[in-house]
Amino acid sequence: MSETPDAPQVPEDQQDPETLDVPVTDLRPALEAVLMVADQPLDAALLAAAVGYPVEEVTQSLAGLAAEYTEQGRGFDLRHVAGGWRFYTREEFAPVVEAFVMDGQQARLTQAALETLAVVAYQQPVSRARVSAVRGVNCDGVMRTLLTRGLVEEAGRDGEHGAAMYRTTSYFLERIGVTTLDELPELAPYLPDIDDLEGELADLAPAVPAPTLDEPDASPEQPEQPEQPEQPEQGEEQQ
Repeated sequence: MSETPDAPQVPEDQQDPETLDVPVTDLRPALEAVLMVADQPLDAALLAAAVGYPVEEVTQSLAGLAAEYTEQGRGFDLRHVAGGWRFYTREEFAPVVEAFVMDGQQARLTQAALETLAVVAYQQPVSRARVSAVRGVNCDGVMRTLLTRGLVEEAGRDGEHGAAMYRTTSYFLERIGVTTLDELPELAPYLPDIDDLEGELADLAPAVPAPTLDEPDASPEQPEQPEQPEQPEQGEEQQ
């Protein structure tokens, strides 16, 4: 069995942490349980206070766990980095972890997602309501997809209405191959000319048929007034 590496020196201000009178459980399993839920490195003093053991004993157990994981060839190891301890996956298993994490992230975006992303990119920071107004449809579901993909992120609140504002991320720039938003292509070359636009509007307008002899004039007419009953002449009896 490999020798246990030397434990890191414990600073003097961390020698006497608050510990429990009676430890609630065995030291090593308790350390593993706490480290399993940590989202950042935890120093020995904090771990000692959590599990109820002296700092020196905790530090020795952490070093022993790290050596044990290495000897057993686990898929993870326990490292002392940034002044604390934390679990990390081993470098040789990085391709497996990457494939799992990226599963589903490589799927192509739908046309609706691409259109929504374009609106955010060119009008950021922008609210969901504004994006929906530009596209003419509700974009809440698509925005959630873009947030999950890491392509857009929240950018504070609108000072007037308090609505959440959104912008593109650095990952978005990386994916499209640009460094800054200034490198995004201009929209003007992709917009239709005014003549083409007028032609399209004319094609969409309903044709108005020319009036014929058998048909009334297309212009609106006033509704016919009902005939008024004739007034009897003076002296004539009404029937």
